Amino acid sequence: MKPLARYAALHSYVELGHSLGLDPVELMRAAGLDPASLSLQDRWVPAAAIADLLEASASASGCEDFGLRLAERRRFANLGPLSLVIREEPDVRSALRVMSRHEHMYNESLHTRLTEHNGIATIRVTLDLGAPGEPRQAIELVVGVLHGLLRGFLGTGWQPMEVRFTHHAPSDRRTHHRILGPQVTFDQPFNGILIYTTDLDASNAMSDPQLRAYAQQFLGPVRDVHSATTLDRVRQLIELLLPTGRCSVDQIARSLGVDRRTIHRHLAAEGETFTTLLDATRAELAQHMVTSRRHTVTEIAELLAFSSPGNFSRWFRQRHGCSPTQWRARGTRAAPR
Repeated sequence: MKPLARYAALHSYVELGHSLGLDPVELMRAAGLDPASLSLQDRWVPAAAIADLLEASASASGCEDFGLRLAERRRFANLGPLSLVIREEPDVRSALRVMSRHEHMYNESLHTRLTEHNGIATIRVTLDLGAPGEPRQAIELVVGVLHGLLRGFLGTGWQPMEVRFTHHAPSDRRTHHRILGPQVTFDQPFNGILIYTTDLDASNAMSDPQLRAYAQQFLGPVRDVHSATTLDRVRQLIELLLPTGRCSVDQIARSLGVDRRTIHRHLAAEGETFTTLLDATRAELAQHMVTSRRHTVTEIAELLAFSSPGNFSRWFRQRHGCSPTQWRARGTRAAPR
């Protein structure tokens, strides 16, 4: 199945899109992503969909450095719980090794490799999206984020020996030089950053030795996406695709890079069918939305892909024995007690 990535990869995407005159919401929907889920940074989506969105955004805006501009807006915390562990590592080398060892915790498609030779350290990055083609914008986003992390450890005045990209140079390199420094080269054999090995030995000013043991405990309970079952992935994709009106077994199969028969076979092995899983997930979301009072019944019907509010109300009554309005009223009366 196709690898997944966290929604945190799109941190500040909407703001950047607006600044370039784009309609970020429409572009996200066209890529099969749910704009309403941007606030849920730890939610997982197909990494290829994020890469497609970045390419479409670069094309629509005429901004060849879109991915790099997005990287400039990223923050250390966007790595999620792993950022707490990396921040407490004693030096840059150990921080990079922890990040590489646990990169699946924030992006299944990303692979980084650190090598050292003759005083030079090479950090190579590759993206495996489960499909052919070079995702230029996604690569520049990853390299830009890595560069920003290194500057966080080594100081804002630090510069790498060289930053390399396999793709062709843009017509305007000013953004690349402003963010990555003067030594940016293109048409290279790999994507990555070259630094001196002495940089790897630099102490991490953010580290607190007494906190390191506590921080590493976060690695235990954090969800490991490699152990996620097909049931988990399908359920998450149902939650993502329902508001787009394109929640079908075919669409989910395409997102995971398999055919619909494979989805049915895996779900059957776990005692489920797509129909029952869709209905159960929709019921759970409906109950939560009705209780929270953030949406009207009409809005909930649209978000859960019902053809009309009346159909939603009838379906809700069959599931819960009362209408959405009655359910909401009961919750309101129960609140003071």
